[in-house]
Amino acid sequence: MNRFTTLAAVATLATSVAAPTLAHQTRLPTEAPAGAQRVVMMCTNDAATRSAFRREHGAPPTFVTAEQALQARATGETWATPRCMNAREHGRLQQTLTTYASVR
Repeated sequence: MNRFTTLAAVATLATSVAAPTLAHQTRLPTEAPAGAQRVVMMCTNDAATRSAFRREHGAPPTFVTAEQALQARATGETWATPRCMNAREHGRLQQTLTTYASVR
């Protein structure tokens, strides 16, 4: 019985050491590095929003269009701080992404 317990413990230990290594090898090469982001927020362009954004993210908001957001998605571009988009551009982005999803 002791021999079986010892073998089971060794097998469990070997599996626990090998599992993270094997999991790391299966990552897709197209995955973004850890910590990278491509966040787009819907923002207004008033003083209160600009102040709150600067306080939260440490930089003034940078506004992008739906086309720029799609281009960043296609090229894999990432940003250190989130980008802002007005409601109209957000609607365009949502419509385009919905169209892409329906075609797939």
